[in-house]
Order: sequence, then structure tokens, then C-alpha cells
Amino acid sequence: MRSRDYGNDVLAGDWRRPRKGTIPEVPAESGLVAEDPASGFCGAVVHCAKDAVTLEDRFGKRRVFPLAPAGFLIDGRPVTLVRPAAAPAGPRRSASGSIAVAGHSARVARQSRIYVEGVHDAELVERIWGHDLRVEGVVVEYLEGVDDLPAIVAEFAPEPSRRLGVLVDHLVPGSKESRIAAEVSAPDVRIVGHPYIDIWEAVKPASVGIAAWPRVPRGVPWKEGVVEAIGWRCSTGEAWKRILSRVNTFADLEPELLGRVEELIDFVTVGRHA
Repeated sequence: MRSRDYGNDVLAGDWRRPRKGTIPEVPAESGLVAEDPASGFCGAVVHCAKDAVTLEDRFGKRRVFPLAPAGFLIDGRPVTLVRPAAAPAGPRRSASGSIAVAGHSARVARQSRIYVEGVHDAELVERIWGHDLRVEGVVVEYLEGVDDLPAIVAEFAPEPSRRLGVLVDHLVPGSKESRIAAEVSAPDVRIVGHPYIDIWEAVKPASVGIAAWPRVPRGVPWKEGVVEAIGWRCSTGEAWKRILSRVNTFADLEPELLGRVEELIDFVTVGRHA
């Protein structure tokens, strides 16, 4: 007895794919997990355009794929992802992607705090997470570098009801920042960082209108070197205003920064530790 699913020759044609007409079309809704079989990349849908879909994996890495027939797998089965139909207006979203709380007054500030390295860092965090922070009652303060971080943490005197989160630039193995951070060890302190020399680099180059952030030679002040390499005829302060004006939502920032800030907000607001 022969199955009707196959012809006379099981090696003829593309036997790996279901027969024509059996591959379902699935709307690429936000959060849907799909896999690109060619590369093995698996992630959740974060954006769907007319001809392409953006997936983000569990590490925060994003890739864009064309919306091709039978181009993806869901639960191991081939599917054709299609652009979702326009949905009725849903909850308004904040710049961070969270649901905006309408008519909410700022909560009385918690004792817990988030420290960032500089004014630019604080302005960027406020631009994307300002709404969330006011809802949660979290204050962001800035340090002028991390050289005195151990002393600053000791002065803050963290405890379960008074947690401290710290965001550090260029926190990579072997860096000065990593050595200083290693000197701080306390259960109610969390120090996280991104790999970029300065918070400027955490903004996606495409959002700023450049192909990539320039490589600045050693011995040249980084911000000044960037401004010169890009060809902007302005001060670093004016350059930062230009960069910040191009940041509108979380999609304009690199995942390496997004995950770290979300981690700190969770840390200083969780349960009884808030």
C-alpha cells in the first residue's frame, strides 16, 4: 500500500517541503517566535514591514529576513509569514515599548536609585525610559566617571529596601571600569554595563544617519574624534543634541544597552526590595 503523500519516485522533486497548497500563511505578529531554516536563526518578531520581518533572539540580537513563501519554521513546520492586517488602535506605548499609563502622576520617589556615568547617559535613559521611571518612582542620578565608585556605593549604604543599580560605560574584561566594578560586592548593588566606549555608541548608527561609528585613534579624545571623522562642524555638546534628537524609541538603541537598563529597573523595583 502506497501513501498518497508521495509519487512513484520518493527522490523526485523537493521531498523536504509539503505539497503545494499545504503551507499555511501566518501573520507576523509581534512576539511570534519563528526560525529561519537557512541560517538557523530563531527569534521573536519585533517588526514587520511590507517585504521583510525583523526577528530578535534571546540574546537581543536582531536580523532582518525577506517575507518569502515557506521561508520560516514555527514549531519545526514550514510557514509563510505575512504582514499582519492593520489592528485596531491598542494601548499607547511608551518610548521603551511598555504600555503607557495615561493620567498617571509621578510616584513618590523610592529610596532605591540608578546611577549612570554622565549627563549624556542620564539624558538618554530619560528619553527612552522616563515614563517608566516616573511610574515606578525611580530616580536616575549621574556620576562623573567611575573612579570613586566603591566610595560612592559605601556612602549610599544599600540595603534590601534601598537598592542601587549602576550602569557603566565600556564594561569589558580587562578594562579599568571592570577592575573598579570588581571592587564592589554587595547583595543590594548591581553593576552592569555595555561594551561601548561612550553612550553615544549605544545609539544605532542608522538612526544618526551614518554607516558606522568611526574608529578614533588612541590618544585622540573620543567624542572630538568622532565629530571630526563624521565631518560635523560643531562642538561635542551640539553633536550630542543632534544624536539625541534622532532617538525616539527603543528601536533606535543597541540591544546591549536596552537589556542592561531594563535589568537595572527590574532590580531596583522588584518585590520587597523596592
